[in-house]
Amino acid sequence: MELTGNLILGNCCPRGGGNGFYADEPSQDCPLAPEFFAADAADVDRACQLAEQAFDAYRALPLSTRADFLTRIGENILALGECLIIRAMQETGLPRGRIEGERARTVGQLAMFAAVVRRGEFLQAIVEEALPERKPLPRPDLRQCHIPLGPVAVFGASNFPLAFSVAGGDSASALAAGCPIVVKAHPSHPGTSELVGRAIQQAAQQLALPEGVFSLLHGGGHEVGEQLVTHPLIQAVGFTGSRAGGLALLALAQRRTVPVPFYAEMSSINPQILLPAALANRSTELATRFVDSLTLGVGQFCTSPGLVLALEGKALTQFCQHLTATLAKAPAATMLSRGIWQAWRDKAAGLAAVDGVSLLAQGQPAQSANQGQASVLYTDGAHFLAEPRLSEEVFGPTSLVVGFDDDAQLQQAIRALEGQLTLTLHVDEADHPLAQTLLPTLERRAGRLLVNGFPTGVDVGYAMVHGGPFPATSDARSTSVGAGAIARFLRPVCYQDFPDALLPAALRQEAAIPVQRY
Repeated sequence: MELTGNLILGNCCPRGGGNGFYADEPSQDCPLAPEFFAADAADVDRACQLAEQAFDAYRALPLSTRADFLTRIGENILALGECLIIRAMQETGLPRGRIEGERARTVGQLAMFAAVVRRGEFLQAIVEEALPERKPLPRPDLRQCHIPLGPVAVFGASNFPLAFSVAGGDSASALAAGCPIVVKAHPSHPGTSELVGRAIQQAAQQLALPEGVFSLLHGGGHEVGEQLVTHPLIQAVGFTGSRAGGLALLALAQRRTVPVPFYAEMSSINPQILLPAALANRSTELATRFVDSLTLGVGQFCTSPGLVLALEGKALTQFCQHLTATLAKAPAATMLSRGIWQAWRDKAAGLAAVDGVSLLAQGQPAQSANQGQASVLYTDGAHFLAEPRLSEEVFGPTSLVVGFDDDAQLQQAIRALEGQLTLTLHVDEADHPLAQTLLPTLERRAGRLLVNGFPTGVDVGYAMVHGGPFPATSDARSTSVGAGAIARFLRPVCYQDFPDALLPAALRQEAAIPVQRY
């Protein structure tokens, strides 16, 4: 399929009215054709107007049609075949296996949300039938269900060109909820975004859905995203990216005349807490698995283990020795873009320059442009507690090991942690009493708690939480992965004393979905 560099506005694919830009091929450090053209203010307004016009018609469609749409998107993405895989590899530097796996995850997410929609439980239908004889006052007939919020803006992520981008979790969950979407493609992989966008556009046309249920905008700078977040017709935003970018857009969403929900996944260092018995019994195994997790995807996962906390002693020394030997064998690899490589390089150098921090281990040096050389730094508990910069995310293959004097100092550090996507306890049975004392604090610090695992790899299912207290996300009550992600784009409405004919289908006497009755 030939790329055009154009936008997708409903059924049309016009050239954007803004400036032109190119994707880069990070492994070759060179631009990729074709030229893409950013949307201008008129294009953003047109996409939002189309989404608003499509909203009521789209949300009124049978749930089966909405589910068919999600399924058809997945089928169309698979039908893109090699052209999608090759373009994504070129634009991101990621290997074939990673891209193919991410494509499978993307299609799997769409299938999961199709199943969620067909069951209808996400509507949370509740019926309290009238009690006219109730004393002292009769009860009216009360019925509640959830309805979609309206048009949603979705921002593609840099590190997941498929699973967190145009047809990723934010898009799938918003469409499942009944919301048209306007997607801001990430400028690092606009070609991949166009291909997937055309698969969605094709699915909408194949099912004769309202024009405007999907649009795709390009933009190489900040203007398009800012215009999208502040557009009065956008009713919610899904974002995955940096803390700086997320906070800037969050401020815009909150300053609107009518503020809207802004769901941002932004920053996490995913601490690994090595408790004494586990470290003493499994230091070699833990070091090997840690290096595997840290270097997976060149450390460019939001769940990469950026911090290791443990007690000083012989076991930690053995862990560090094996970590050093293992990491020394890890080859450097191409990062997602030159910009991400530069940001990682500068952040890692800044962390290494902090007083009390030393270099513990390094991987093999870079052999070509934009490659990240893995590194692990070391500091003690006193320096860690005294310097907030040591708790900041370094997006890339860099982590920090901290050795503490005693349990009290370790617990003080855990209490001082920012909100995280994940927190991991590595424990043996002898560690259970200490782990039990830590759990209340850990529950308040993260959205997902692990035992004896590593957080890279987020299963897409019904119990998954990919969220957490600030700054991991802008709203700790939500998840951006899993079936629960649909709840972000819904709100409850109560219907009092409605005749059956006027009720939403989910609340009628012959409703075909599960209903809670009281």
